Amino acid sequence: MDAGAAPEKIEFERYDDIPVETSGRDCPVHINTWEEIKLHPTVENNIKLAKFAKPTPIQKYSLPIVLGRRDLMGCAQTGSGKTAAFLLPVIEKMLSEPPVDTVSSVGNRRKVYPAALVLAPTRELAVQIYDGSRKFCYKTGLKTTVVYGGTPIVNQLRELERGCDILIATPGRLVDIIDRAKVSLSGIRYLTLDEADRMLDMGFEPQIRRIVEEEDMPPSGDRQTLMFSATFPKEIQRLAASFLQDYIFLAVGRVGSTTDLVTQKFLRAEEHEKQGMLLDLLSSVKGLTLIFVETKRKADQLEDFLQREGFPATSIHGDRDQNDRQSALRTFSSGQTPYLVATSVAARGLHIENVAHVINYDMPNDANEYVHRIGRTGRAGRPGLATALISEDNNAVVPKLLELLHESEQEIPPWLESLRSYRGYGGHSGGHHGGRRGGPKFGGKDFRTERGSRDDRGRSEGGWGSNGGFGGGGYGGGYGGSSGGGGNSWF
Repeated sequence: MDAGAAPEKIEFERYDDIPVETSGRDCPVHINTWEEIKLHPTVENNIKLAKFAKPTPIQKYSLPIVLGRRDLMGCAQTGSGKTAAFLLPVIEKMLSEPPVDTVSSVGNRRKVYPAALVLAPTRELAVQIYDGSRKFCYKTGLKTTVVYGGTPIVNQLRELERGCDILIATPGRLVDIIDRAKVSLSGIRYLTLDEADRMLDMGFEPQIRRIVEEEDMPPSGDRQTLMFSATFPKEIQRLAASFLQDYIFLAVGRVGSTTDLVTQKFLRAEEHEKQGMLLDLLSSVKGLTLIFVETKRKADQLEDFLQREGFPATSIHGDRDQNDRQSALRTFSSGQTPYLVATSVAARGLHIENVAHVINYDMPNDANEYVHRIGRTGRAGRPGLATALISEDNNAVVPKLLELLHESEQEIPPWLESLRSYRGYGGHSGGHHGGRRGGPKFGGKDFRTERGSRDDRGRSEGGWGSNGGFGGGGYGGGYGGSSGGGGNSWF
């Protein structure tokens, strides 16, 4: 492997003001430099080869937590360096433990027994984690393998049979391999779920629960479990409660919010106006541009349109096979086709360097999806730009979107404020949001609040946070922050 391949350059100086919060029993003291922890000499050398000058915030906190044998629930925006945050300490710990035989043979049947399992929602993210693991496992003797759907299974099985210490997998393909009796999870000492919220969004919860709870994996407490998510909704809280034991909650940045490094712009556009506006945007902003649409048909149509207009474009969506998708990502990343049209499902988990501009040609109906989309830019400490084309058809997402924009102190055009779908949302949000802040500050395992009530006139009361904080109420036009009353909370 090319251990010296150039990694994504992280602009660490931009990280100084990123808020970090932890909760949980006896949280270890964070580090500021790699030298503060005694790492295996080979791991130290691989960090140098990767040109990681100093740890990012999530790495500063995660390494001592994981090396201290604690379970971890980490919430961090994309591009924060979390892949190294879980790979490095797991590799370090595996090197300090006695080696185990990862392959057994009974007759002609071979079964592998990995010690570490990383679950990821998409093949693209799985491959990127695999690339990182190869980099950090360089000259350690540890063998890492990746399995994912969309490609013939026979090659992956052949690779597995050579032995596997660290297995990186998408849930569906792993279940398939388990059903073929090719892998046992009985030796798993380290389980990592990356982008857990994306896995739930994509409907993988049954497969995840089967893998973790119904196979031969050691139970919680006998293994170390790490979960990472950009958001922390109730579904993730339930998953964490099921899989983690006595865990530490780590929040880097504002949980479920947009990163401050992304400047967000909004344009009012009806459907018939979008193509012309898109051409104007592409002409005015240079650099790799990721364009999100809602359907596979529109992705194909927009790719053709851009090519006819002289903009080198490619596209990815669910009907493209793996080779086509990898080819599209390769030409996009290299700048050969600097305009990539993508559906949300196809683009989940993408980690592409140097994306300058994300355009929501079609807005999603879910605000969390919006957060994930624009997280494709503004990565690794670099600034980015996100532009959204919005019409009255997008009213459903506007209230939550406005809440996110106020949190990240983004400029909001007056016409966007006027698109609220619910009068009275300001007070409703005030109760929820103020109550949340009045709770136990992300609350470790709790993080739950009660929304305020709302009557027929669009008036609402504030809600109480789970630890006694109260967010004030408000009337229809007010945002649930300072103007809607949600800014009042006590700790």
